[in-house]
Amino acid sequence: MPTRTTSFSSQLKFVMYLMGFLVAIEIINIVMGRSLNVFGLYPRELFGLRGIIFSPFLHGNITHFLSNIVTLGVFSLLVMQYGKKTYIVVSLYLILSIGILVWLLARPAMHIGASGIIYGYLGFLLLGGLISGRIKLIIISLVVAFFYGSLIFGVLPSKAFVSWESHLFGFIAGLCAAKLWAK
Repeated sequence: MPTRTTSFSSQLKFVMYLMGFLVAIEIINIVMGRSLNVFGLYPRELFGLRGIIFSPFLHGNITHFLSNIVTLGVFSLLVMQYGKKTYIVVSLYLILSIGILVWLLARPAMHIGASGIIYGYLGFLLLGGLISGRIKLIIISLVVAFFYGSLIFGVLPSKAFVSWESHLFGFIAGLCAAKLWAK
């Protein structure tokens, strides 16, 4: 998929708008007493289908939100190095594939948060640079592996309230996305 290179300042501005959008949703959700979380993903229930789209934008509390927003911003900027079009295609693919897999296969619980997308970006960034063969992207893969490699343990069941399924399916979907679009 051919991509047009955009300037770093343009990429940064795009990511800042995205982060602003997520902050706005978080503020609305706080003001509404977290009532937006009913739009989360609940596996194998019809009402849970809406969560395929909405769940990555919802968080259980401010700590949950803050733990996701910084890494999501950093990873978004790094994935943007493959081009804005690739970033958008990969992001949409991750949202849909993670959501569908969680809806089909995860344990019955309300799944919310952007961490599945973060793990998808992690898988994409780790494998994508190696597949691309481009020095800049290989360096990004190595830096991500060094600084964020320990995230891989998040794909294992640990705490009852953590959607490790989103992490696992996100990571797998990110690896698949790298195979499809990293070149």
